[in-house]
Amino acid sequence: MKSYKLLCFTVLFSALVPTAYAHDDAKKAQTKSSMFIGVDTMAAKVVQRFHQALKSGDKVTARQLLADDVQIFEGGGVERSADEYASHHMLSDMKYLAAVNSKTLEHNVKVMGNTAVSMFRSQTTGMFKGKERNYQSMETLVLEKQQGEWKIIRIHWSN
Repeated sequence: MKSYKLLCFTVLFSALVPTAYAHDDAKKAQTKSSMFIGVDTMAAKVVQRFHQALKSGDKVTARQLLADDVQIFEGGGVERSADEYASHHMLSDMKYLAAVNSKTLEHNVKVMGNTAVSMFRSQTTGMFKGKERNYQSMETLVLEKQQGEWKIIRIHWSN
């Protein structure tokens, strides 16, 4: 009788374990897909172009994607126009981003008429000015459709 119970338990357990793992895999896939929502929208493509322009040092494209009156909040400071950012922080941001690696962990874009909000989370690693970097950062961008084109009107960066 004891052997029969052991056999039943073994059969039952071996039947349930793969089901549990399949459920975990499906849950992970669902979670991953919910972390990348709206990334095929035109607003999201502007965000992606902005990130690429900063990473590659393309000042012209980065500036063009910003509204003239953009507000950029970072580290307790604020820049109140695209020209102010282009003449101050942009170049140092480009040097930094060229030196480190950034992996996108999450990107969600919600379009509501002529306004869009982009929530972006990334993992940054690498060396900059002799210091090891390894941290997650958050970015919130607000975009507005102006004369038929998406422009970034607000940026908030935090680590």
